[in-house]
Amino acid sequence: MDDQASYLRTSKLALALAIIHSKPADKSGREHAEHLARVVSGQESKWRLKVEALEAEVLQLRQKLLLSKIHSGLFDSGDPSTQLQAQEPRCSENTLSLLEDSGCGLSNEQRTEPSEMSQHFGESCTPTPFPPLPIVKRHGATPENPLSSHMQFLQHLLELKNLTESGSLKTDLSLFENDYSAVSDSVFQLLDGLIAFYRKPKFPFSSFWTEAVDTLARLISDCNLSIRILKKCSKKLEEFEKTLLQIILRNNHINRFQVQHCVSQCLVTLGSCSLLRKSIISLLLSEVNIFADDLGTINQVQASYDVTRYENIFSLFWVLEQLLQKETEKGNTSSIGHDDQEIKKFLQKHDETIFQLSDAFPLFTFYLWRLGILLNSVERETVETNSFP
Repeated sequence: MDDQASYLRTSKLALALAIIHSKPADKSGREHAEHLARVVSGQESKWRLKVEALEAEVLQLRQKLLLSKIHSGLFDSGDPSTQLQAQEPRCSENTLSLLEDSGCGLSNEQRTEPSEMSQHFGESCTPTPFPPLPIVKRHGATPENPLSSHMQFLQHLLELKNLTESGSLKTDLSLFENDYSAVSDSVFQLLDGLIAFYRKPKFPFSSFWTEAVDTLARLISDCNLSIRILKKCSKKLEEFEKTLLQIILRNNHINRFQVQHCVSQCLVTLGSCSLLRKSIISLLLSEVNIFADDLGTINQVQASYDVTRYENIFSLFWVLEQLLQKETEKGNTSSIGHDDQEIKKFLQKHDETIFQLSDAFPLFTFYLWRLGILLNSVERETVETNSFP
């Protein structure tokens, strides 16, 4: 340790002497040292940007490699019937019916007889070799939106997984186990971008953001993919849920309700995944419980209350009602129950809170009453499901 400390002191002294000897005549030693520090820090930031760009490129190559491997496993099996099934596009009846009744008026010269149309589309829909699935640039793929490549990769992955579970195209995805880290890494990057956007959302929202949330929910609904994603991204998902919640609660702009509705819809979309619904319901109920306690204190001392906060809480009520209704649907339960601390606290104080606040805050207590009915309904559904498997 003494040798290391001595070596460090000697190195610092040598560096100081080198800086002093190399300084220009028109600058002091301090000015010259600060100039060198700026040069070094500038180079460091450039290298950091280069490293980030290279990491992004490597991740994109890993994405393409995984898609290519799954695609090869599906369509290069050598079975002609499998290849033919993969080659046939879905265009026959649905395409013709859409085109025959598109809702647009056509003049006599523009009309095409159904027989001619059928012949035309019969020719255009002949089987062609199934192409590889590249990461194509769509509406969101701009330099300002680098997240589009991650979302397109995840969407293609879901499409390929759907194919592996249908008909004669079944294949064993466990063969690609070692390549699946690209999925969790892509989800992590997508969540980072979603959090950054929703912290300062700009209205009107691009469809890209709502589509990204929907893609996340679909990925986590997949029992195989969710294991890998949640292992790496559970904290990031929790951060995203809290970010959406705070956008609803802290927004005090006059025209905030459109933004709140869009963000609330994102929470409902995430909650459509049974693996995420329980945590979202618990998170929202925690805020409702805190607000109910605050209103109880305000009512006792007859103090004024924050009207904006009062108005914003009703967006949480709407989200909770949507999620609890999903919970009662058959085969769509997330195993929420009275063992959850926030649910237990809500139901224990439910009747007392309604009794105390019903005169001063009738609309608030009405929504509390509705939530109580839904929670008890979910509990009955859970008990019946467990009693009669």
